[in-house]
Amino acid sequence: MSYYERHVFFCCNQRQEGEQCCNGSGSQKMRDYAKDRVKSLALAGPGKVRINQSGCLDRCKEGPVMVVYPEAVWYTYVDRDDIDEIIDEHLVHGRIVERLRI
Repeated sequence: MSYYERHVFFCCNQRQEGEQCCNGSGSQKMRDYAKDRVKSLALAGPGKVRINQSGCLDRCKEGPVMVVYPEAVWYTYVDRDDIDEIIDEHLVHGRIVERLRI
């Protein structure tokens, strides 16, 4: 068994001015929100879920992006409602949110 059941990475890369990047689309705020929500649901910690930020995941044109392991499911999102849906469906119930999958 791995240390975490699921490990979630939010691309929070910041590129030079004028270049498309996940952080320019608010990914840091969404990562912070997801981390707080996962903690509030008592899903965080060893054997559970870990929310992390990452550097560039090289999918900026599809972003903002996040990826959930061990399933290696890539998502894009727009707002907190999308993050809530990913948390509720994928992290809690193990169901992939197809409408946000990339």
